[in-house]
Amino acid sequence: MIRAFANPHRFMALSRWLAPACLCIGALLMVWSVWQGLWVVPQDDYQGGDIMRAMFVHVPSAWLAMASYMGLAATSLIWFIWRHELADMAAKSIAPLGAAYTAMCLATGSIWGKPTWGTWWLWDDARMMSVLVMFFLFLGYMALRAAMETRQKAARAGAILAMVGAVNVPLIKFSVDIWSSIHQDASVLRLDGPAMPPVYLTPLLIGGLAHMIFFAGLTMMLMRAEVWGRRGDVLIARKLSGS
Repeated sequence: MIRAFANPHRFMALSRWLAPACLCIGALLMVWSVWQGLWVVPQDDYQGGDIMRAMFVHVPSAWLAMASYMGLAATSLIWFIWRHELADMAAKSIAPLGAAYTAMCLATGSIWGKPTWGTWWLWDDARMMSVLVMFFLFLGYMALRAAMETRQKAARAGAILAMVGAVNVPLIKFSVDIWSSIHQDASVLRLDGPAMPPVYLTPLLIGGLAHMIFFAGLTMMLMRAEVWGRRGDVLIARKLSGS
C-alpha cells in the first residue's frame, strides 16, 4: 500500500475504491459515536451536566487538528527532501481539512467553555492560544501557496512554513502541564492509563477513529482532484505548444 501511495498511477487505482470506503466507514462510525455521546451515555454532573456531551465532537476534532498539522509537516518534509509530488499534493490537500477541524475544535471548545467556565474565550490560556496559532498556521500555509508564482515555489515556501510551525503541536499537547490553564489535565493519553470511565471512553475513542478514517477519505479525494488537475494542465500546455 505504501508503494501504491508513492506512485500516482497506483495511487489513483487504489484510492478509487479506498477513498469512498473510508468516507462511508468513517461517517457510519461518526454517527454511532455522536449518537452514543448525545443520547446514550449518562450525564456527568461533575463535568457540567449535559454540556459535557460536547466532548464527543470537541475532543476528536482537537485530536484531528493536531494530527493533521503533523501530517502536513511530515508530507512537507518528504517533499522537501525527496521532491515527491504526491507528498506535496497530500500536504496541499491536508491544509484546508486541518483548518476546518481546528475551527471546529475552537468553536466547540467555546460552546463547552461558556457554561463550564463562564466565558467563551480566555486570551491568557496557553492551550486556547496555541490552538489559535495552529489555525492561523493552516491559513498562512494556504495563503502563502496561493501567493507564489509557480507550483515549485509554492511547494517550497509552504513546506518551510509547515515544518517550522510543527513546533507548536507539542506546545498544544503539554501546555496544560507547562503553564497554568483552565483546561483539565489529560484524561485519555496518560502514562498510567486513561482516567475516563469506559462508558465515556469507548464512544470517544471510536469517534476519534471515525474522524481519522473520514479525514483520510477526504484527503484522498482532494489528492485525486489535484492529480486530475495537474494532468489537465499538462494536456493544456501540450495543446498550446502544438505538441
